[in-house]
Amino acid sequence: MHKIKTAVLISGRGSNMLAILKAAQDNEYPAVVEVVISNRPLAKGLEKAEDLGIKTLILDHKAYKSKSEFEKDLDEILKNLRIQLICCAGFMRILSPWFVNRWKGKLLNIHPSLLPKYKGLNTHKRAINSGDIIHGCSVHFINSELDSGKVILQKRIKILEDDTPQTLSERLLVKELEAYPQALKIVADELISSKKTI
Repeated sequence: MHKIKTAVLISGRGSNMLAILKAAQDNEYPAVVEVVISNRPLAKGLEKAEDLGIKTLILDHKAYKSKSEFEKDLDEILKNLRIQLICCAGFMRILSPWFVNRWKGKLLNIHPSLLPKYKGLNTHKRAINSGDIIHGCSVHFINSELDSGKVILQKRIKILEDDTPQTLSERLLVKELEAYPQALKIVADELISSKKTI
């Protein structure tokens, strides 16, 4: 079975990354994770990926003089590995228009709100403060405007009367871990069916 070569970019614990890696262990899953790359040397997700036998790389953004140099190296690594899709999973770097345009339609991200609601930070607090009764997460394509790319898939949960931003975040994470592997599968299946390559 042909599988879409995928990279996962992380900065921290790698919860969503792990969900993707576990889904990709299924022989019928249309994507294979070739590499996990972290911009932070101490990201806990690196160990989790290594435990599953996945190649890991550290690309410390602090070691670069500029964002453009960091992104040029990242782009070169991804091209050399013949990566076809990139999943940003807790990757705490805003990618430049140069990078985004080079990977247009190949860059996925997960955001803890029902986009277009609550772009940016503090989404759980903002949802509670607005009196919302439904909250959720969105897996979307990255474009040059923050949290504004086409939505691939969303998951919803109810906001409870006694929810805090912390409890809401914890309950939503369960849905995030379902959503990202499902969204990656949708995009990878479409790539395979259309026979697109980079």
